[in-house]
Amino acid sequence: MTRRAFSSNKSIKLGRVRNATLTGVTSLNSKLFHITVDGSHEVRISHVTIRAPRDSPNTDGVHIQASSAVRVTDSSIGTGDDCVSVGPGATDVVVSGVWCGPGHGISVGSLGRRAGEEDVRRLRVANCTVSGTANGVRIKTWRGGGAGPLHVAGLVFEDIVMRKVRNPIVIDQEYCPYASSSSCPESEMSPSKVRISDVKFRNIRGVSVTRVAVRLSCSEAVPCVGLELRDIDLRYVRSRVPTQSRCKHVAGGVVGGTLVPPSCI
Repeated sequence: MTRRAFSSNKSIKLGRVRNATLTGVTSLNSKLFHITVDGSHEVRISHVTIRAPRDSPNTDGVHIQASSAVRVTDSSIGTGDDCVSVGPGATDVVVSGVWCGPGHGISVGSLGRRAGEEDVRRLRVANCTVSGTANGVRIKTWRGGGAGPLHVAGLVFEDIVMRKVRNPIVIDQEYCPYASSSSCPESEMSPSKVRISDVKFRNIRGVSVTRVAVRLSCSEAVPCVGLELRDIDLRYVRSRVPTQSRCKHVAGGVVGGTLVPPSCI
């Protein structure tokens, strides 16, 4: 694709396409999501630059859902929301060589709010740098929600550098941005129905702005199983203060190599 700059309230949507390539594009200050991939197969996004103010809501850089065999590589993304977000029905997705920041990090979800959502399977996030973001790598599912059985499985986050990130590693199955209002599905006390299994965090290193560098808050109804932490080295920005891990409803797991902070699995 020819190199162009998109500005103002424009965004780019790849819907129901096969074997598509998007490269060399700059997207500036989109009104909402910059690039969306929906209902598509074999999509390659590379060497894109995405920019929006850090306080601009819902300006996700690349959002992928109901799609398979999608690759996002060698790109620079800084927004007011997720740099890359992976939604329901995404399978066989690779995110590699992405510089993320500012924004909310690289996220799976949010999931489990509506009926009919499909599984998220086989995601690999590798060789990325996350800088100055609210989160690093994150899985988020709604409390309660109307979705039936929904499974998140086969995810790998590896070889990632965190540069002054508030929450470097997060599983949040208590997600509800409107926790004080009736906008939350069912009840804010109702546990998530989304099952999370076979998720690997490997060789993730760098600096956390908060002491709790690893936060795994899984569902009371369907605890996380098969989590792996291996070769984690996340130091607090105040160098003499140790970082911490916090876990809820994690059933078993695998740990190995350097673990800073110590595992709570």
